[in-house]
Amino acid sequence: MAESRRGKLKIYMGYAAGVGKTYQMLDQAHEMKARGVDIVVGYFEPHGRQDTIAKTDGLELIPRKKVEYRGSVFEEMDTDAILARHPQVCAVDEFPHTNVPGSVRGKRWEDVEVLLEAGMDVLTTMNIQHLESLNDHVFQITGIRVRETIPDWVVQQAGEVVMIDLTPRALLHRLQRGVVYGREKAEQAMQNFFRESTLVALRELALRETAHEVEHRTVVDGRDAQRQAAGGSAIPRAPHKILVLVTAEPETAMVIRRAKRVGDFLGAECFAVTVETAGDLSSLPEAGREAIERHLNFARNLHIETRILEGDEIAPVVVDFARRNQVTQLFLARPQERPWPLPLFSRDLVQKIVNIAKDMQIVIVAARDPLAHP
Repeated sequence: MAESRRGKLKIYMGYAAGVGKTYQMLDQAHEMKARGVDIVVGYFEPHGRQDTIAKTDGLELIPRKKVEYRGSVFEEMDTDAILARHPQVCAVDEFPHTNVPGSVRGKRWEDVEVLLEAGMDVLTTMNIQHLESLNDHVFQITGIRVRETIPDWVVQQAGEVVMIDLTPRALLHRLQRGVVYGREKAEQAMQNFFRESTLVALRELALRETAHEVEHRTVVDGRDAQRQAAGGSAIPRAPHKILVLVTAEPETAMVIRRAKRVGDFLGAECFAVTVETAGDLSSLPEAGREAIERHLNFARNLHIETRILEGDEIAPVVVDFARRNQVTQLFLARPQERPWPLPLFSRDLVQKIVNIAKDMQIVIVAARDPLAHP
C-alpha cells in the first residue's frame, strides 16, 4: 500500500494582533472553496472583529470541543471531529495557542501536526513574537515575555509563509477606531504592547525574518535543482557545527535559543551537552537535576541533539567532544553575579574553555546581549 501523503502547511505571519492575518486566511478559504476545494474552518477566534466574523459566512465551521477544567468549561479545536470529516484543507486560527489542561495534546501546533500527518493541508495564523528562537529578542523589544511559543522547526517545515504587513500607524489607527479591541482594552494596549516604537521594532523583525526565509528557501531550492541536474541524491551537509554547554543556570535556555537561531541561519548541525562525573544526572541535587533536564528537553524540542558526557572536569571534556565532532562554534552563557556560589558554571570554567579551545569560535552570550540578527 502506498504511503499516505503528508499535508502542506501555509502560515499567515504578522507582527501584532489586528494586522489582518485571520482575515487573509479566510479570504483564501473562500477563494479555494470557489475553486471546488473541500475546505473547513477547524478553529476561528473572532475577538469581536465584525469584518473578520463576516468572512466566515458561507464557510463550513467545525464545532468546538468543550473541555471542563477546575469547574469551568472551555472550548478548544475538535481535532477528532476534523479527522472524521477529513476535508482537503482546514483553516486553523491562532497556531501558538496552548490547549486547556486535560486536552489530548498540549499545543494547537501539535493538533495541526496530527492533521498534516492525516494528509490534510492546513492554513494557519501566528505572530513573529511566538517563534521560539526570537523569545529573548522580543522580550528586549517589548519588555513582555511571550509564554506561548512554537519551535522553529515547526515553522520551517511550512510549504509557504505569507507575511501580512500593515504599517504601525495604520495599525494604531485601527486600534483607536475599536477595530482590533474594545475601547477600554485598546487604550490599555496602546500604553503597553502597542506603543509605536515597539510596533516599528517588531515589524522590522518580521520583515527581516521574511527576507531571511525567502533567501533560505531560494538557496535550498537552488541546491535541489543543482542536485537533480547532476543526478545526485543528497545535498552536502554544511560545514558548520554548533555546540551549547548546558548547565543548571537559568541563562542556558537563552543560549540554546541563540545557538539554534544561528544554526538555522548557517544550516549548521547543533549539539547541546552537559558534563557529569557519573555520566548521568542521578548524583545531582534535585533542583540542579530538574533544571538540566528541563534545558535538555527544551533543546530536544528544538530538534537539537543532546548528550550527557562523562567526566570530572567540564572544560576538557566539552572541548574534546567538540573537536571529535568537528564543532566550529561553542556557545556558553556569560556567568552572572549571584548572591550564592554556583561552582558548576563559574568564570574560571569559561576562561578554561576559552584557553583550550583556540581552534574554534567561542560565543559567550550575555543575558542583556542585544541579540542582533545574524
